[in-house]
Amino acid sequence: MKTHIKTFLFCMVLIGFTVCNANNKKQDLAYTSTENVHHDPSKQFIKVALLLDTSNSMDGLIDQAKAQLWDIVNELSYAKCGTNKPNLEIALYEYGNDRLNSREGYIRQVLSFSDDLDEISKELFSLTTNGGEEYCGQVIQTSLNQLSWGKNPDDLKLIFIAGNEPFTQGKINYKDASTNAKEKDITINTIFCGDYNQGISSSWKDGAQLTNGDYMAINQNKTTVHIASPYDDDILILNKQLNKTYVIYGQMGRQKKALQAEQDSNAGQYSKANAVSRTVSKSSHLYKNKTWDLVDAVEEEEIVIEEIKEDALPEELKGKSKTEIKTYITEKSKERDAIQKKIQELSTKRKAFIAKQKKGTDNGLENAMTKAIKEQAKRKKYRWK
Repeated sequence: MKTHIKTFLFCMVLIGFTVCNANNKKQDLAYTSTENVHHDPSKQFIKVALLLDTSNSMDGLIDQAKAQLWDIVNELSYAKCGTNKPNLEIALYEYGNDRLNSREGYIRQVLSFSDDLDEISKELFSLTTNGGEEYCGQVIQTSLNQLSWGKNPDDLKLIFIAGNEPFTQGKINYKDASTNAKEKDITINTIFCGDYNQGISSSWKDGAQLTNGDYMAINQNKTTVHIASPYDDDILILNKQLNKTYVIYGQMGRQKKALQAEQDSNAGQYSKANAVSRTVSKSSHLYKNKTWDLVDAVEEEEIVIEEIKEDALPEELKGKSKTEIKTYITEKSKERDAIQKKIQELSTKRKAFIAKQKKGTDNGLENAMTKAIKEQAKRKKYRWK
């Protein structure tokens, strides 16, 4: 069985920039689909598919992904297009693992497009490595076939694939898969775990260039450098306060609240600084929980208080009038906004402090991913606030 890279940072995840073609009204004359004629800028998406090899030898890479996920999300949360902030959806695939179905090319969709960052983090932490066959062309084509990429020309659609075996393996030619991706306006970025020139000779660079994507080579076994700041303790105190503003509802409420706490713990396993980075992510617009939190659900019009059933309410709201429930939710919303604002203010100071300390520090995957994303985002007029 080939030794392979594990799950490259799902991280990158989180890219977040909305295609700023709103300023380019000429853009879509080639599109005639009615779904694009009256496009709502608030519904623009950054769609990112992460294709992670989970064969042997890439445990260091998965550790980088876990350790750097929230820093990447935070960097992407600053992206804007005009006055609009992007919606972010991430999908996750694993490939090259003997435990996967050989008839399907040793490929598994771990998560379809989702904006649930807690769920993405959970799935990332659940991945394990094992020997297997790594078919890059096939996993790319599988993601093209299975995921709902949409036809909106304003969406930024990206694939990130990581590995360390030749890009040419498998029955589906990577060049054919790349051609199909380009036709869908999807950019493929490749991350080779190993020597830069070896990645070139094994076609990883070519796999990226066919869609005008970026080729990167990193040392997957490099330890992530965490830098402590004078603001960390205050941010973590605010995280505890922030968690108390979530108001569960429905069948998933209690389970999802527990998942939130679990991912707080997972982030903290790596370092105090990583737990702080996750807290900062939770204060951004990319952290959404309308499926189980009444505050987000009401704000995003997922739930109408007048229509919610008694048995869907948490204990503290059972027996309350609709007016009392509305007042409670409004108060929690204001409390959350105030806490998130404080976190963002401290984060700005923390970011400036770390920038001074970080000179000469290279956190492999994080740096490679954010640099590539920013460069590609410029093509669609993104900017960072």
